[in-house]
Amino acid sequence: MEYQSSFTLEEKLQILSDAAKYDVACTSSGVDRKGQQGSLGNSCAAGICHSFAADGRCISLLKVLLSNECAYDCKYCLNRRSNDKPRATFTAEELCSLTIEFYKRNYIEGLFLSSGVIKNPTYTMELMYETLFLLRTKYRFRGYIHAKAVPGASADLIEQTGYLADRMSVNVELPTQEGLHSLAPSKSHAAILKPMTQIQSKIADYRLSIGKSAFMERHFGNQYLEGSIFSRQRPERIQESASSSLPFSGSPQGSLRSTSAENTAVQNARGGSSVRPVSAASGTHLRPFVPAGQSTQIIIGATAENDFDLLKVTQTMYQKFDLKRVFFSAYIPLNEDSALPSLDTPVPLLREHRLYQADWLLRYYGFCAEELLSPDRPNFNLFLDPKCDWALRHLELFPVEINRASYQDLLKVPGIGNKSAYRILQARRSQKLDFPALKRIGVVLKRAQYFITCDGKMLYRIPIEEDFITRQLTGEEQAAAWQLDHPQTYRQLSLFDDCFLSSTPSVEDTRKSLSGQL
Repeated sequence: MEYQSSFTLEEKLQILSDAAKYDVACTSSGVDRKGQQGSLGNSCAAGICHSFAADGRCISLLKVLLSNECAYDCKYCLNRRSNDKPRATFTAEELCSLTIEFYKRNYIEGLFLSSGVIKNPTYTMELMYETLFLLRTKYRFRGYIHAKAVPGASADLIEQTGYLADRMSVNVELPTQEGLHSLAPSKSHAAILKPMTQIQSKIADYRLSIGKSAFMERHFGNQYLEGSIFSRQRPERIQESASSSLPFSGSPQGSLRSTSAENTAVQNARGGSSVRPVSAASGTHLRPFVPAGQSTQIIIGATAENDFDLLKVTQTMYQKFDLKRVFFSAYIPLNEDSALPSLDTPVPLLREHRLYQADWLLRYYGFCAEELLSPDRPNFNLFLDPKCDWALRHLELFPVEINRASYQDLLKVPGIGNKSAYRILQARRSQKLDFPALKRIGVVLKRAQYFITCDGKMLYRIPIEEDFITRQLTGEEQAAAWQLDHPQTYRQLSLFDDCFLSSTPSVEDTRKSLSGQL
């Protein structure tokens, strides 16, 4: 392991940004915050810039680790203690300076900050809090910040960081305790879930204090859908149960009031009186706590869990912690270990893609994990999207009559999404819909045609048989799967293109190319 204290700022940035590229939990911010005179930056709900790494992963700028030093030796992690690689650590001032300079140059719109565990979790969390505190107060930065909460760190530090960050995340890493114990013996799910529970409770506390429902992310993702796994309780009951389960004494408003000069400084830096909510009961200004919600990440492919296990864990996380997102990270073989897949194992990018599609069905289409998969059929067909896979196993529910079906039934049809289902409901108030009208609405007929009728008729004479429809669908899906597994690389052509030859063109060939002789 190479430790150096003489790294330049540019060298540190190169080391620590490269070390952060395998953390996928960074997407658009989900927070709107206007600029303010005397402060720098703002935040837009869809305002985080993205870049794509060579391996196809989406990374955000500025996305770095505070440090790649780590006291843990997780077998799947590139930054584990036993790996011999250069180690570097930013100071709080260095990281603030980078963020501000990059922001001024329009390179970034926010900061994604994670870190290896330096010495111990509390020490690491203290360094992260110091960085965020300087950004919000000394540099008066109002852009988007996503910060990692370190399991095992002081609860007070996690809470104070939550008042400075827009989103926080705690990575579950592996879906089962057995897998985590095998690959990361220093970690436990109990330690990971503790800060997640704390963050969820504080978010619910803040929402209740400003008169909103304690649970907003998952229960009301689709306002037209009833009876889904995320809306089985009435909003009033949800709010009451959340209020009774909060681990704070006294009123929820009181638990979020500023109690020190430091808290007041952070509150002023976060936006002044124009953006701070006011408690209806007391008129006290309250600071937002993680307003963009929390998320987590699960590694897939490092252990032997099937898709059904992963989806059940995902569903439980949404229901219990009201997460904004669960991210799936396809395991990339980086370390050689008997407990890990071999280094020549293909990265399961297509499986990751299918799990993201299934996650979308959980959050916005009213499906549950037990409907999509079962112990008898625990994995998705990689050549079909999860909704098609489900529909082919439930052909007794099809075809669906477009002109009479309910919104819930329309959502279950492959090729019909939230928007197109709503447009169908609106359009059929004034006319009977046919297939050309569905195409204009936005229905993907190449998939939907096998599962719908318009005025009792199908688009073609199609037998409702699983084998036949599967053959028709997988022809297109296999082409898409090939593109996912074999990403293309492109190269800009030039006048003196060497046609990928190992040697450079000679002077004579260059002259002939100019004169048109080649």
